Amino acid sequence: MAELYILTPPRIDDGFERALDAALSAGPVGALQIRLKEHSREELLTLAPPLVKCAHRHGVAVVLNDDPQLAVDLGCDGVHIGQEDAPYALSRKTVGPARIIGVTCHDSRHLAMEAGEKGADYVAFGAFFDTATKAASTRADPALIEWWSELFEIPCVAIGGITVDNAPPLVAAGADYLAVSGGIWNYQGGPAAAVKAFAGVMKP
Repeated sequence: MAELYILTPPRIDDGFERALDAALSAGPVGALQIRLKEHSREELLTLAPPLVKCAHRHGVAVVLNDDPQLAVDLGCDGVHIGQEDAPYALSRKTVGPARIIGVTCHDSRHLAMEAGEKGADYVAFGAFFDTATKAASTRADPALIEWWSELFEIPCVAIGGITVDNAPPLVAAGADYLAVSGGIWNYQGGPAAAVKAFAGVMKP
């Protein structure tokens, strides 16, 4: 059964912690990625700790985007690294053996197998759909998830433009997690309603 993996918006305001708390209270969430791309590292030192505490209150694992050392400093459960970020070996040395490392693999079987061999805790494929969050240079197909889930035990994350409406094929293909940002925060009924709707989509 797929789980919801919520990504923060790239920029947040003062009311975001309340919105996050409401979302995490509304239904099952497997993980939260703090992905505050439009904030400085210094701002993250102030903005992130309340979000980490909020997620942990709900029993939700927290992953920080891009920065292994900051993930450790903030008490996150892991880090998500892209192909242009710190290499896996350095990231593992920084975060230690117990924390999660997820790796962006775009639409590449080769990158995913390479990440898995190195010890990644999950691989992320995408983008599957158009996304306003970032300019996606690759487009993945649900068949990639099917292939991965049939051959490998390492969890795979689907990312990129995922909404309640377009998620079912990714769930059917065997995605372990659906990473969602705009599909949560821009949902017409609000973030809590989005989490409830996704819970319905993910039922086996």
